[in-house]
Amino acid sequence: MRYIAFIFLFLCIIQFNTKGQNKLLEYKNIIIVSDLSSRLNYLPNKDLTIINDKLNYFRNYCVQPGKKIGDRSSIFFSTFSNGPIISIDLEEYDKLGIAAKQNFINSNGDYKGKGLDSQINAFKNKVNIQYKSIKNPGLDLISLIHDKIQTESNFKIKTTKKNQSGNNSTTIIFQNHIYILTDGYLEFITKNASREFYFGSKEIQKIRNYCKSFNLNVSSTLTRMPSLGLPKVYNPKNQYINLHILETHERDKDLKSQTYKNPLGLRDNEILEAVWRKWALESGFKSFDWKKY
Repeated sequence: MRYIAFIFLFLCIIQFNTKGQNKLLEYKNIIIVSDLSSRLNYLPNKDLTIINDKLNYFRNYCVQPGKKIGDRSSIFFSTFSNGPIISIDLEEYDKLGIAAKQNFINSNGDYKGKGLDSQINAFKNKVNIQYKSIKNPGLDLISLIHDKIQTESNFKIKTTKKNQSGNNSTTIIFQNHIYILTDGYLEFITKNASREFYFGSKEIQKIRNYCKSFNLNVSSTLTRMPSLGLPKVYNPKNQYINLHILETHERDKDLKSQTYKNPLGLRDNEILEAVWRKWALESGFKSFDWKKY
């Protein structure tokens, strides 16, 4: 009986080794982009708080120094008028070897005082400098988003990787999140920019008028009259991107009285969100998120 049990266990081990092991690892690729536009002149600047929150999320949830080993997450900050300002990409530290990389992550050993925590502080300082030195009156955001996604040196979009070693395989999945800090209005003054991506107060009012004339909501109006919205811009990389538009606000809101010029459903921010959402989903983005100021 013992002999039969031993043979059964032996066969199970052989079968397990023949099938091999399949590991699935998932990491975050966080890209933060600010338009640094005139919106910062009208409302208190919440951008730096949001960026610090993303850095804390990156460190404490994604990387988890002292708890987790070998994380490959990354975080980037860029402006629309410049390329990447600063980044921390833990994949780039794989070449150090497991032990040295972990010392970097934990900011100890040879990397005491110059490890991950030091990099995070440098990240914050460079972001602060950008907010003090750059002001953009208006940018062609849609065209710039498309261009930056298309250019590897600007937005480093990461895709799934699979490593095979004998019968064992490791699949590495990256969740790409692009956070765009902007008021949501697509107004720019550059003469050579594409006017088809301009979307300001006049364009918002056209949709509002159509909704009122035909007793339709914004979504139905955009479905019936797609020309009132934005033309889609497809990029194969879009399917890997979760797009987040943050800090949008409404110019038709009186901050003192907390009242609106327009009724619920036809307010600036509601129209802008519908226009952006339709554009993002038709352009093939994995998901879309919109957060009001």
